Order: sequence, then structure tokens, then C-alpha cells
Amino acid sequence: MDFADSWAEIGGRVRESRVARGLTQAQLAERLGLDRTAVAKIEAGDRRLDAMELFRLSDALDLPIGHFVVRSPAAMTSRRRASLAEDTETAASRESYLVEARLVAWLRDVRQMVDLGYLQPTRPYRWPGRVEGEGDGYQAALECRRRLEVGHAPLGAMADVCEQLGLFVLVTDVPGEGASVTDGPVGVAVIADGYEPGRRRATAAHELGHQVLGDEYSTDLGVASSRGDRESVIDAFAAELLVPVEAVTGVWSAGTVEADCREVAVQLAAQYRVSWSLLLRQLQRAGLLGPGWRARWAASPPTRAELLDAAQWDGEPQEDLVQGQVPPRYARSVFDAFRAGRFTPARAVELLHGWITEDDLPEQDLPELSP
Repeated sequence: MDFADSWAEIGGRVRESRVARGLTQAQLAERLGLDRTAVAKIEAGDRRLDAMELFRLSDALDLPIGHFVVRSPAAMTSRRRASLAEDTETAASRESYLVEARLVAWLRDVRQMVDLGYLQPTRPYRWPGRVEGEGDGYQAALECRRRLEVGHAPLGAMADVCEQLGLFVLVTDVPGEGASVTDGPVGVAVIADGYEPGRRRATAAHELGHQVLGDEYSTDLGVASSRGDRESVIDAFAAELLVPVEAVTGVWSAGTVEADCREVAVQLAAQYRVSWSLLLRQLQRAGLLGPGWRARWAASPPTRAELLDAAQWDGEPQEDLVQGQVPPRYARSVFDAFRAGRFTPARAVELLHGWITEDDLPEQDLPELSP
């Protein structure tokens, strides 16, 4: 790991993190059991923190210790537009800072498993074609489906789908909806857990689109275009990846009776596990909606009973991307490293983000010491 080389650098991280959490120096000092002047000196780099103070700081600001003492990867440093300061901060800048902190922590976790040799990541897939508009987003999504060998069928668990294309997804408590970054051979994303399952799947597909097509910080996706134009291309990719237009048109035999057509649409939403709004987008794109249908259907999304009926009352559509879920190959790598004695039980639980507890772990397979 590349550690911070000065207390001034660490102090700057402390200040930015405090501002991101909306705390004053006095409020942070109270949480740490210190005087306000001590916090001011820490932020200025004039006072060092001992190990216990770092632990308390991590707990008080709900950020990992590594956030304060380990430098961010170059891929993340290039994304930062400016440091977070009390006289310039906004709700959006605070949110962005906290999301990126979680993203960097997740990147470090994945990188650690790669560096230890327990995880061999799939190189992040990048669309080789020129990206100029939504049509390119649709084509890139279909190429991803070809690589996944799923044709036009519903996708399985998005954590597994993304992992196969080189993106390790963590579902966790972050503001906003999600974020991603590609750092050399490793791509990672964090997805907010506070939304309904279809929207979480759409967010994962959206972040995968940033990797596949190139995000706003790269030279691949229309640098001269506006942010809105770039996001529309990513949205097009996500929609086509989750429910291809050809899959929709292939089963659309409801005729012209609006009620019958809506019933087929509910079945598609349940089968493909997508949000109602995303499905309506694809139906509109396919030209399958009659006049006024999209507005009326958007105002009356399917009820739980309708989704159960679409699944023939054999259980609701399987929930995907639940809180704390980590990619399967990553989870296995952590477990293998734990069994080999590379981690303590506490660290294994931390790396698996609470997916299991220490009581769930077996005895470690440690070598016997010579007498």
C-alpha cells in the first residue's frame, strides 16, 4: 500500500471527511473525546494521531482507517476536481466525497486479494468501437450479452454478470445510487442498497456501462458531448443489457387491447427483474405502446400481487444485489485466504462486508509450529 507521507496529508483527509459528514471541529472533538483545538491541530498536520485515536476517528466519521492513512489510487485522484472545504462545500460535493471514499475502500479490498494471489480478475471489458450516440450503447450491450452467452434471455445475478465482464460490485450504504472506477486490471463499483431491486440492477448495469464505454473522465466516450448526452448513452446500454428490445418484441403478442398488453408487460418486468420505468422505456423504443399508454402505465406500476401472479404464485422474482453482497469469486478468494491463515476472523468478516459473522467461519487451517 502507498501510505500518506506526511501528517499534513492525513490532516487534510480528516478535515475533508469531517466536512463531508457535516460536522464542526467542536462536534468531531466531542465524538473523539478531545478539545476542539486538538482537532484543529490534527487537521493542520501539527498533531499526530496514535492508533487508538485513529480507530475512534474511523468510527466517528464512519470511514475505514485506510481512508486517512493510505493514498488514493491514481485512477481516483484524477477524478477529484477540488478539495472539500467548508466555504465551498455543497450537498452534492459532500455526497460525492463519501461515495468515492467507499469506492476507494472497496478497490483496496479487491486489490489486496489480487496482490495476495487468491483472486485472478477478469480484465475489464472495453467496447472497441467508436461511441457517438445511444445506438452505440445498444450495440455494446448486445456484444456484452454475446460474451455472456445468454442471447436475449433474462440475466442472472448482476454481481455475477458484472464480475464476468471485469467489474466487482459491492452493495453497501452509500448516498446517491452508485459509482465505479477502473484501475488497471481491476474494475470496481459500489451500489446503494436503499432502492428497490429493479433499480439496483439498473444501477449495476449503468456502472458496468461506464466501464465498457468509458466514463466522463476518459477519452473514449464523447469528450465534447455534454454530461447529459454521455449519461443517455450509458442509460441506453443499461436498458438494452437488462431487457433487449428483440426479447420484448419476440413475446409481444397481446394485440391492441391495452389491458392485455399491460399484463404481458408485467410478466416481462417480473421475468427480467427490471424496474417498471426501464421496461416502459424499452417498450416505447420498440414502438409497442399505444397512444397515452406509457403515461398511464407509469402512473400505475404493478402491485406486489400482480408480480406474484406473473410468477404464477410460485414466489416473487428473486431479489438481487442485497446489502453486503459481494461478488462470488471475490468471496471465495477471501474464504480461501482465511483458511490458509492470511487473515484473522475479524479481517475476513470485514473483507466480506458483514455478509457473514465470525461465528459462521470454520477453524483456520494453520500450520503446526515446531517444538
